[in-house]
Amino acid sequence: MFFFSSSKNQPVPGPVEYIIAGLGNPGREYEGTRHNAGFMAIDQLARQQGTQVKRVRFKGVTGECLLEGRRVLLLKPGTFMNLSGQSVKEAMTFYKVPPEKTLILFDDIHLPPGKLRVRRKGSDGGHNGMKNIIYLSGSDQFPRVKIGVGQKPRPDYDLAAWVLSRFSQGELEELDGALDKACAAAGLIVQGETDRAMNLYN
Repeated sequence: MFFFSSSKNQPVPGPVEYIIAGLGNPGREYEGTRHNAGFMAIDQLARQQGTQVKRVRFKGVTGECLLEGRRVLLLKPGTFMNLSGQSVKEAMTFYKVPPEKTLILFDDIHLPPGKLRVRRKGSDGGHNGMKNIIYLSGSDQFPRVKIGVGQKPRPDYDLAAWVLSRFSQGELEELDGALDKACAAAGLIVQGETDRAMNLYN
């Protein structure tokens, strides 16, 4: 198996050392919705690394890159959000990558657009995709980057309708900067510098 370095575009042999999974829902109707912030972060990272996430496997689509000297699998589960763990667990099992080296990128309604929260591990925080990953893997030791998508406009607003809504133009501008920061945080995390990522981006 070979991975291509974006800087030299030369094949680099070796196994996957790290998995970075961005959560979302597959399908054109979900593109650009708040719940797909994780997918958007993976797409941004792929663009930066000069790769594409389009190979169908592990119940999702994948790409490969060399990130900060580490061989990384980029993964967008195709199982829909609530069953994200099926895809993530399958990739982890295939490559024998532990939770500690499986970074999850996902949306957080408790943070405004443009804000991030980096965590070394923890509970699902009420996020159904993260909940399924923790349930199927039996571990909560996943590092994660939560990407702010904004709170519901009012308490009685339907949560499902909110997370499946699209960003305003102003929010998209805030989000774009956050996605760049999420990618930078991912680079630090795969180097084992999670604390630095937390200090810089929380």
